[in-house]
Amino acid sequence: MPYWLLLCCSVVIFFVLYAVQPLLALFAQQYQVSPASAGSLMTLTMLPLAIAPLFYGVLLNRRNLYRVLQIVMLVLAFSNALVPLCTEFWQLQSLRLLQGLALPAALTAMTASIALRFKGEAISAKMSAYIGSTIAGGFLGRALAAGFAEYLSWQSFFWLNSLLLLLLALFIRAKKKPVYQAHTPWRGNLKALATTRILSLYGAVFCMFFCFAALLNYLPFILRSTYAMSSTKNIGLVYSGYLLGALATLITPYLHRRFKNMFALLGGVFLFYCATIALMFYQHLSVFLIAFTCFCAAMFIIHASAAPLVNRLSRASASLTNGVYVSFYYSGGALGSFLPGLLYQEYGEYAFLTCILLVCLMGYGLIVLPQRLATGNTRG
Repeated sequence: MPYWLLLCCSVVIFFVLYAVQPLLALFAQQYQVSPASAGSLMTLTMLPLAIAPLFYGVLLNRRNLYRVLQIVMLVLAFSNALVPLCTEFWQLQSLRLLQGLALPAALTAMTASIALRFKGEAISAKMSAYIGSTIAGGFLGRALAAGFAEYLSWQSFFWLNSLLLLLLALFIRAKKKPVYQAHTPWRGNLKALATTRILSLYGAVFCMFFCFAALLNYLPFILRSTYAMSSTKNIGLVYSGYLLGALATLITPYLHRRFKNMFALLGGVFLFYCATIALMFYQHLSVFLIAFTCFCAAMFIIHASAAPLVNRLSRASASLTNGVYVSFYYSGGALGSFLPGLLYQEYGEYAFLTCILLVCLMGYGLIVLPQRLATGNTRG
C-alpha cells in the first residue's frame, strides 16, 4: 500500500469523526435536544476510541494491517450513509457508537504500520505527515460539513464521504506487500510500557486532547451565545484557525532538531497551550480568534512530538504502543467532549474555560514530572 494512499485514507476517516462537530447546534435544534445531549454525538464516538485500542493493540498482532484498514473503511462507509436517514436522535447516537467501535481499529492499524515500515529519523517525519493528514481530515470534515449545510444540505456531505471511503477502500491492495507484526507476549508488552516516562507522556496526551475536544466541541455554542454568530457557514470558517494552527506541524521537525530534550520542548509548548486558554477569558472576538489559532498550533506540536517520541521510548509491540496512545488520546477526548459541557450549561463560559485550563496545567505537570524525577535520581 503506497504511503500517499494511507494518508488519503486517514483524511476521509477523520471526516467521519469530526464532520458532526460544527453541526451540533443544528442537530440540537432539529432533534430538540440540549447542547450536552448534542455533544454526546462526539462523546459516543470517542468513548470506544478510549477503550477499544487497548484490545485492538493485542488483536492486531499477526493480522494484515492493511486488510484491517480496508474492512473498517467499508464499515464506516455503510454506517455514514445511514446517518442522513435517521429520524430519531437515538438512531444517530447508535450509528456514532458503531463508528466509534470501528475507528480505533483503523487508527491503530495506520499508526502501527508506519511504526513497522519506518525506523529512526524516518519515523518522526512519516508520523508527522500522518498527523498532518489527520489535521487536514479534521479541518476539511468540519469546514465541508458546515459549507454543505449552508449551501446544499448536511445530508449530502455524509453521502459524499461514504462514496470517498468506498473508493479508497477499493484502491487498497492488501495482498501486495502486506504489513504484519510478530506476535509478542501480553505480559512483556505491558511491562515494557510501564515506565514513568511513557506513562507520564500518555497522561499528558490525555490532558492535551481533553482540552482540545472540549473547546472544539462547544465552539459552535460559544460563538452563538458569546459572539452572536448564528451562521453555520461563519462558524465553519472559524475552524480555519484550526487549519492555520495546523501549519505549526511544518516547524515541528525543526523544533525536534533544535531541542535535544524532547520533554523540555513539550513542557514549553504545554505552557504556551495554557496561555492561549487564559487569553480566551478576555471576551473579544479578535482576541478569541488569535488565541484559538495559537491554541490549535500548540496542540498539534504536542501531538506531532508525543506520538513519535512514545514509539522511540517503547519496547512493546507497535500495535500496543500506538493502541494505548490512541486510547489515552481519545479517553481525554471522550471526557472533554462531555464533562466541561455540563459546567458550560450550568455556570457559563468562565467555568468552562477554568476547567480546561486546570486540566492543561495538569498535563504540564505530567511532562515536567519525569524530568524532576530524573534530576532527583541523578543527584541521589
